[in-house]
Amino acid sequence: MRTLQTDVLVIGAGAAGLCAALAAAPRRVLVVSAADPRLASSTALAQGGIAAPLAAGDSVEAQMADTLAAGCHSSDRRAALRVIRGAAEAVSFLCDLGVHFDRDALGWRLHREGGHSRARVLHARGDRTGAAILSALLAAAASSEHIDLLSGLQVLALREGPAERLCGAWAVDGAGEAVRLEAHETVLATGGVGRLFPSTTNGRAAEGDGLAMALGHGARVAGLEFVQFHPTALAAGADPLPLLTEALRGAGAVLRDGHGERFMVAMHPLAELAPRDVVAREVWSRRARGESVWLDATGVFASEHAEEFPAALALCRAHGIDPLREAIPVSAAAHYHMGGVVVDTLGRSTRSGLWACGEVAFTGMHGANRLASNSLLEAVVCGRTVGHALAREHNPQRHIRVQIEQEVPPPLHTDAQISGQVRSIVGRCLGPVRRGSELEQGGRDLAALRAQLAPGALLERRRLELAQAMVRAALERRESRGAHWREDYPQRDPAHDAA
Repeated sequence: MRTLQTDVLVIGAGAAGLCAALAAAPRRVLVVSAADPRLASSTALAQGGIAAPLAAGDSVEAQMADTLAAGCHSSDRRAALRVIRGAAEAVSFLCDLGVHFDRDALGWRLHREGGHSRARVLHARGDRTGAAILSALLAAAASSEHIDLLSGLQVLALREGPAERLCGAWAVDGAGEAVRLEAHETVLATGGVGRLFPSTTNGRAAEGDGLAMALGHGARVAGLEFVQFHPTALAAGADPLPLLTEALRGAGAVLRDGHGERFMVAMHPLAELAPRDVVAREVWSRRARGESVWLDATGVFASEHAEEFPAALALCRAHGIDPLREAIPVSAAAHYHMGGVVVDTLGRSTRSGLWACGEVAFTGMHGANRLASNSLLEAVVCGRTVGHALAREHNPQRHIRVQIEQEVPPPLHTDAQISGQVRSIVGRCLGPVRRGSELEQGGRDLAALRAQLAPGALLERRRLELAQAMVRAALERRESRGAHWREDYPQRDPAHDAA
């Protein structure tokens, strides 16, 4: 059995995990990921940008107001304020690493996305912001003497040591062999839960494993029912579904039905730029009725804005669509999880030795519905916050080895068929429009599936338990709020508003 020792273990190599690792110097950090983060990380797929109040006339207060409105009376004001106040420094940090955010003759080239009252979203390389940020962070991590990067390790379980302190993890390598990861501190930066759904824009690493492991070890979690669906994923039968950035609609693209008529104008005063939950529900409902939905971006690609969307253009053409001349078929797809592992202002979970940042963490900032492009901002700000907190606790005299008596590796069996069935059940009952009867049936189906699990299918068991917890949370919330929409309880209950 191979054993790897480190001071700080970071599980996940997206924006949040890499920012935490970089800021944790001089502590020794091992960053592990199941696959090459340039291919599997949701950061790499992010076409949108990073929201920051940098424009003349914009302010922290204005972005706060938009964030709280999108969060539907559920956001933690203090958490949102901490992150948005850190936006300018986060952008400066990324620029120093070599991220070249797009500019024009007047300065920053800023975009407007759904839910924002003004243009404040920075892009890099047009609609390839996530890839540009990830590339710079990976380069910085690779050149940092205190960081080791290792892909190809699938983490299966967290290790629990003396005094119930979490102290690393168990993983399996590409050859199927167990690897023991020993660490004084463990940081979850594993992303979201999109791949628990049959249709998602998330990268292949976003299977909810970090959240599921934390849940299994008794860490406090919250907001599990709040799943944001992106309204304009390219309906091309791919997995994951390519998303078409909201900035396209900010630049003038419109949604049309099968008759070529715009339909969002009658649905919301902001039409196509309404909050994502509003647009996603309408797109999803129409497709559920067998109707087609199209994103008409022909005007955008015929304008001076065309150069801002090279990724969207390439994606469409790769699927045989010419967006300069025809509308693009779209559908709603699971995109971002507002719920996660509850953390304090520094990123500590309720379990000793366990930290979390990025999408797997619940800071409270997003409430019931994330404001577009606040996620990369939160990943950078909160990732660096975790890293700086870890750096302040540095003790060069402390030995790394964390021994646990009579420790044996967890079972390594996997069951891909079970995973597929979980995705199908979750897709039926936890979509953008939910009903109590379907949630109850989904709960029964998941319980029956759990009884079929092979004893050693640890990952599938964890994911199934997470899916069950999400269904229970959705059943217990008998109201409609943000991304959680109950057709049988269509009103928001003010009793559940954040203080």
